[in-house]
Amino acid sequence: MDKFEEMRVFAAVVDAGSFVKASDALGISKTAASRYVSDLEQRLGVRLMNRTTRRLSLTQEGEVFNTRCREILGSIAESEAEVSTHAERAGGLLKVSVPVSFGLTHIAQLWAGFMAAHPAVSLDVHLADRVVDLVDEGFDVAIRIARLPDSSLVSRKLASTRMVLCASAAYLHERGVPEHPAQLSQHDVIGYSLGSMGDQWAFEGPSGPVTVRISPRLRTNNGNTNVAAAAMGAGIALEPAFLVAAELDAGRLVELMPEYKSIELGIYAVFPSRRFMLPKLRAFIDYLSHALAGAQWQRPQG
Repeated sequence: MDKFEEMRVFAAVVDAGSFVKASDALGISKTAASRYVSDLEQRLGVRLMNRTTRRLSLTQEGEVFNTRCREILGSIAESEAEVSTHAERAGGLLKVSVPVSFGLTHIAQLWAGFMAAHPAVSLDVHLADRVVDLVDEGFDVAIRIARLPDSSLVSRKLASTRMVLCASAAYLHERGVPEHPAQLSQHDVIGYSLGSMGDQWAFEGPSGPVTVRISPRLRTNNGNTNVAAAAMGAGIALEPAFLVAAELDAGRLVELMPEYKSIELGIYAVFPSRRFMLPKLRAFIDYLSHALAGAQWQRPQG
């Protein structure tokens, strides 16, 4: 019996939770579905499933096999798609999740160009700073800004951004210019409640790493709000370069302590590992990668 078909039926039974539902989904009889799994267990010499009249459950060996089985099936699907999609035209609905500030500041102006380049693709764009569940919520791709991509997902790095410590010239004239991160305790600080560092801001200085615990006078869950507040003199902010580069160039913000470098964040397109890359998804990621490659905020520090 075909090993690939055995694995395909086994995975379908696990997903469906019953042989009846799996057989309906696969278009085969319940007897055939049961036979595939039984033959698989006999060939492997282990029981993969515990069967009762009410439910199915995986054995320990079944859990291990299920993981590897899905990796193999996914690789086969991806390999077939890799070959077949070169001649296919990008089309269909693409559901995308984008962080709010980055989406408004840098992605919003790209949608029209992408749609013009790919007229058969429709977009369903959701702006949210929460980490969406791509599979459960039906997203094809999400843009994530993080230090490392989620290990359970396939990802492609589109760009990177450093974190910039900054304040307005008016604030610094009134309160003084800090020369060491430890002096932030003497200043009004603007915090970002969704940041990965929380209230422990980390820097790499001339003498090594420095970590400072901050007590924000203002804390928000939106980077645009923090940047606007800093530009109006509310305090010192630590925000990504993609949000503050224009303010720095215009003189509305001043970078502080550039010799103390904070973390660098990657900007990733992530998508479910069990889905092969359809032409619409490949086209979208290629378009974003090209559009962001020359972004002004990606220029080297100093």
